Amino acid sequence: MSLNRRDFLKLGLGACLLPGLGWSLGRTATMTSEEMYVFGTLVDVGVEHTDQTLARSAIAAVARDFQWQNQAWHAWKPGGLCELNAAFAAGSAHTVEPSLLPLLTEATELARLSGGLFNPAIGGLVGLWGFHNDEMPSGALPRAERIAALVAAAPSMDDLVIDGHRVSSRNSAVQLDLGGYAKGVALDRALDKLAAQGLNNAIVNLGGNLAVSGDKAGRPWHIGVRHPQGQGVLAALEVSGRSAVVTSGSYERYREFGGQRYPHIIDPRTGQPAQHVASVTVIHRDAALADVAATALVVAGPEAWVDAARRMGVRQVMLVDGAGRVQMTSEMADRVAFVSKPAAIATVTV
Repeated sequence: MSLNRRDFLKLGLGACLLPGLGWSLGRTATMTSEEMYVFGTLVDVGVEHTDQTLARSAIAAVARDFQWQNQAWHAWKPGGLCELNAAFAAGSAHTVEPSLLPLLTEATELARLSGGLFNPAIGGLVGLWGFHNDEMPSGALPRAERIAALVAAAPSMDDLVIDGHRVSSRNSAVQLDLGGYAKGVALDRALDKLAAQGLNNAIVNLGGNLAVSGDKAGRPWHIGVRHPQGQGVLAALEVSGRSAVVTSGSYERYREFGGQRYPHIIDPRTGQPAQHVASVTVIHRDAALADVAATALVVAGPEAWVDAARRMGVRQVMLVDGAGRVQMTSEMADRVAFVSKPAAIATVTV
């Protein structure tokens, strides 16, 4: 399947709403959608409803939330999270905005659930590899001894101490980076906000991480998953109700040195980029969990992802390895139609 430039930009790192298959709304509701640029990516929010004024107002409110979240949760630009990281490095406590506390608590729980494969306390390692920058990093790789020192320091979400609105860390090496989690939270909150206003048929595409509610004109949403080794669609699937389709991949953000590519997803156990998986797509009702699981399963790799998926309770997963081979759960296989033929397909039970 081919995409025009507009569709490809929406596809971003993971998924997009595919062009309609001759569907008509078949009811008085119409689709209202707006695009915005936030979280460093193109975002598209669409709502199907009879009241377009209400839909536009609600989408504008979601856009304001996204702008605030981007500032407050950003790992390397001025905001609440940066202030907290500075306090950790100085060995002091910091008073955080009340809205940040639930994120820290849930991120800690999800890190434990992943067995440490998702670890938002390793912001220091992510920065050391050059990924705390809007531009692609370049130049020499970080020194091995600096990587080893941060790995040995073993920063963990369990190092956090939360006392009311005051947060400190027992480990000065903790530097929080909520990438691999925050976009999922933003998706969940966006759908919650829309639903609170009676807008129950909606789609939010945050740079290829996508969440839907309800349906599109009485039919399931028709979603395309990007091919991690090309510029087209690997697979198409249908979702309805409250569902998130989240992809983590090693192909969109990386650095190159000496003819080798180093992806932005860092394995907390080694301090090295996770290099054996091209992409992982997870479908789950909870977008935050799907976001975390997709990242964790990239780190787990082709040999260990099934056990990690079981531990995290995600049952709809598709993994593409570096050779273009696909592994997927039986529940994912039931809903996927491949547009581009993979090198090989294996189905497993979770």
